[in-house]
Amino acid sequence: MTSRTVTLLDVARAAGVSKSTVSDALQGSGRVAEATRDRVRAVAEELGYRPNSAARRLRRASTGAVGLHLPATATRLDYYMNLAFGAVERAQEDGLDMVLLAPSGAAGGRIASRVDGLLVIDPEAGDSAVPGLLDAGVPVVTGERYLGPSAGPSAAVVCDNAASLTALLDHVTERGARRPAVLAPSGSSAWATALRATARSWGLAHGVEVALRTVPFAATPAEAEETTRALLTADPAVDAVICAPDGSAPGVLRAATALGRVVGTMGGGGGTDGSNGTGGGTPPGPGTIARSGTPPEPGTIARPGPGLLVAACVDGPATRGAEPPVTAVDLRPAAYGRACAELLCDILADRAAPDTVRRHAWSLETRASTGSPG
Repeated sequence: MTSRTVTLLDVARAAGVSKSTVSDALQGSGRVAEATRDRVRAVAEELGYRPNSAARRLRRASTGAVGLHLPATATRLDYYMNLAFGAVERAQEDGLDMVLLAPSGAAGGRIASRVDGLLVIDPEAGDSAVPGLLDAGVPVVTGERYLGPSAGPSAAVVCDNAASLTALLDHVTERGARRPAVLAPSGSSAWATALRATARSWGLAHGVEVALRTVPFAATPAEAEETTRALLTADPAVDAVICAPDGSAPGVLRAATALGRVVGTMGGGGGTDGSNGTGGGTPPGPGTIARSGTPPEPGTIARPGPGLLVAACVDGPATRGAEPPVTAVDLRPAAYGRACAELLCDILADRAAPDTVRRHAWSLETRASTGSPG
């Protein structure tokens, strides 16, 4: 018997139950004992039963599709592309197609007529499309909580973003940093809001003034480089820079190199002129040691400048492939996308309540940019 010929009746006969019991057990609905539900599912898997998705859509008057709303900047960020692939893969496992919605959104009624449910990822409180999506009349799962007013309940998959930035700040401090800086994203998403708040609260808790600079949510490497140059020039005591936006860390590395900072070490630098090795003071004479930031005269010996630790809030190709590789938080975007789609599938199949909140785990990947072997 193949998966193309196995029917609900086949499963019912093999499991010794009625056809309606099989249907309820597989859909997670009805009053079916847990032991019976488990037995029916095991028999269905053993026989290779696959639901007739077209017939199921007719019975439920469903579209067989779910919508995915991403931030407007998502098309140029590796994180969101991986997240989308994970969501698509998981939705297909339940026989659902994934429809990518335009960033500008659409009227809730029109959306509801085309999809059975919605995934809204990193919703901004200031995004005019989000309220209509949340009130579209279909189940909604948000990737991170929506901080704006909402008309109805929605489920969510969340990361502990405060804990991830705390881990980065603790890490660079343990590696010797005493004046950390954070390039935090602008905007009103839960992620951006949490990072800005955590940078301030961590500093207060540790008696350390964290140099907080706000950059665009999807800052480019060039924008990160410009901000880092200005930061290190104005405040040369900064000895660690944590960069939030996905893919922008190489800009921090370029700025550090241009200013003579040695990434991945707290050593080097320092002179008797109070310049902290960043230039200025009296040019060295013949036979002396030239600090980084001062062009060496003939006969001088170049010495590395002051160290700088660099880390990122989002791991990806830009951090793994940088020179040196950059310490970063791995948010596991493909798995996150799967988790969001799985929760939506569970709600559509009555396996989860429409206001369920699930948590997604991250990990800290330490690398050479913070003096760690990786």
